[in-house]
Amino acid sequence: MSNGARSVQTLAPNKSGMALKGRTPTAKEKAHMERVVSIGCIVCHRRGFPRVPAEIHHIDGKTKKDCHFKVLPLCYEHHRRGGDKEPISRHPYKKRFENKYGTEDQLLDKVREFIRLDKYYDGEDYDDLPF
Repeated sequence: MSNGARSVQTLAPNKSGMALKGRTPTAKEKAHMERVVSIGCIVCHRRGFPRVPAEIHHIDGKTKKDCHFKVLPLCYEHHRRGGDKEPISRHPYKKRFENKYGTEDQLLDKVREFIRLDKYYDGEDYDDLPF
């Protein structure tokens, strides 16, 4: 890894108390995730409700290279509440979620647009992001 960063496996408890394996984010990845979550739920925003509080959803796991840059801001209901009807939850209803709101890659493109358009985001750092 560059800049002397180490790949570290961490175990973080989830809602049920089970541990989830993941790589500890670098400072740059952490700053990016904080920026993304500040956008608010991307699904709610596209439906006319901007800045709904969000949590991070990793679209490519939590251990791969650049995984902490490939994240979506989703509210609790759209992320993991578990509903198969409106609002449809990404976990565990990925297919229904994508049929209704767009694929994770399409939503990630919308997140990129928000970051590019945000006058408060440091464009120099954005140019270095790997997505």
